[in-house]
Amino acid sequence: MKYKFLIIFTLSILSFIVCGFKNIFQQANQINLVKGKTFHELFINSLDGKSKIDFNQFKGKKVLCVNVASACGYTYQYEGLENLHRKYKEKLIVVGFPCNQFGGQEPGSAEEILDFCNKKYGVTFVLSEKIDVRGEKQHPVYQWLCQQTNNGSKDVEVKWNFGKFLIDENGEFVEYFSSKIKPEDEEIIKYLR
Repeated sequence: MKYKFLIIFTLSILSFIVCGFKNIFQQANQINLVKGKTFHELFINSLDGKSKIDFNQFKGKKVLCVNVASACGYTYQYEGLENLHRKYKEKLIVVGFPCNQFGGQEPGSAEEILDFCNKKYGVTFVLSEKIDVRGEKQHPVYQWLCQQTNNGSKDVEVKWNFGKFLIDENGEFVEYFSSKIKPEDEEIIKYLR
């Protein structure tokens, strides 16, 4: 009986240690996905899950990265983002990153988000898979956007839905705009002329 208990106890401890190391290695690997990389070396899955969004294909254009949500007080900004996308499509790529971290305001599935965006706002700009933009599970794209050690410019904390990051044609961090800054505000437009 004592031996069974000892074996179970030992296996439990080993399992705990292995899981701990596994988490450490996963975090280290996630960090290694970003360290030393440029914006154009990053990628993410599309919202429909059918393709990969490779930011390398956007070289030569500015990119506006926005964490979006379907049930937020700022959701109306989808219209402004679509207007930017259509008006400046020769020099700007808009990428929406659905995120449910702020007030649970993006609870839908990929299909529900696509349906909402298409029917309500006629969205044709790029939408990524639903991700975390902060915290332990922060997606590598947002690790690059938010950390000065990665983006070479500054640290940014995304505090709510519809925060906007502008990246230039060479993949360099330009500026971060809070949720309050509408897509068509002069603060953003001045970079697109």
